[in-house]
Amino acid sequence: MSETMMTLKVAERIEEAGNIVRLRLSAPDGAALPAFTAGAHLDLHLVDDSCDLWRQYSLCSDPAETGFYEIGVLRDPNSRGGSEAVHRLATPGARFPVEGPRNHFPLAEDAQNTVLLGGGIGITPMLAMAQRLHALGRPFTLHYCTRSASVTAFQQMIAKAPWAANVVFHHDDAAPEQRLDLTRDLPAPDAATHLYVCGPQGFMDWVISTAEAAGHATSNVHREYFSADVDTSGESFEVVAQRSGITVTVGPNDTIAKVLAAQGIKIDVKCEEGVCGTCVTDVLEGVPDHRDKFLTQDERDDGDAICVCCSRACSKTLVLDV
Repeated sequence: MSETMMTLKVAERIEEAGNIVRLRLSAPDGAALPAFTAGAHLDLHLVDDSCDLWRQYSLCSDPAETGFYEIGVLRDPNSRGGSEAVHRLATPGARFPVEGPRNHFPLAEDAQNTVLLGGGIGITPMLAMAQRLHALGRPFTLHYCTRSASVTAFQQMIAKAPWAANVVFHHDDAAPEQRLDLTRDLPAPDAATHLYVCGPQGFMDWVISTAEAAGHATSNVHREYFSADVDTSGESFEVVAQRSGITVTVGPNDTIAKVLAAQGIKIDVKCEEGVCGTCVTDVLEGVPDHRDKFLTQDERDDGDAICVCCSRACSKTLVLDV
């Protein structure tokens, strides 16, 4: 999928339950939008007098639709300002610089069985996946977990969908048998069965660890973190920017990206939490201390890439290809 920089306007703003807003974004001139695959996201540039941020939001609309994109955004007062900015700025007709679509959470369309697990706002990529799987005629189940039915977004959208019968709702305040029970709700491990999980970090860690402990192959347990609790602190180390010919010291409370930027070496950083992959940089020498949630375990084991927004070094020196 090619990545495109464009300007999109808010064609429609739909207030969903649970302090979530669903935004329909279209080209100002009505032109068709670049195609995307299920699991893809957009990077929105949020700018006004109080913020200048890039934030990532999963596409929840049908991948077959080219007239508009839809995203869902939870207003989270504990976030770092992105969600508040979206809710404040995304009025009908407002325009945003956008990059994408990009897909780090692709759907295995040839799977014989697919289980989608969305926690809260983590339901958004699952909606696009459900629409795609239905179009392909593939069997799937979507488990949608929220605190309560009263804060469950997209209920009307799901109820009208031809795949509504594939959705199982789970609410924390419901009877025990209606809550997500992984011993009951996860299928038996099989090479042709794929699981997808997105939601709060605790929910995701629980699903992933339980699935892998039950025998599901790590490569078949797909995950996308919207945010992560990341500790970027640690012992000081040196970074050699080989192509730039500069060596810097990353202090206990610095990040590689910030120290390099202070020396004029700018690496694009968007999420600052190690979840979006924008800042992944090649490692030529040294041992990374991975703090991100983006790289797979195999990529970590290879040791030749690092998310410089949050990760550090196990070795005294890292040599980067910048």
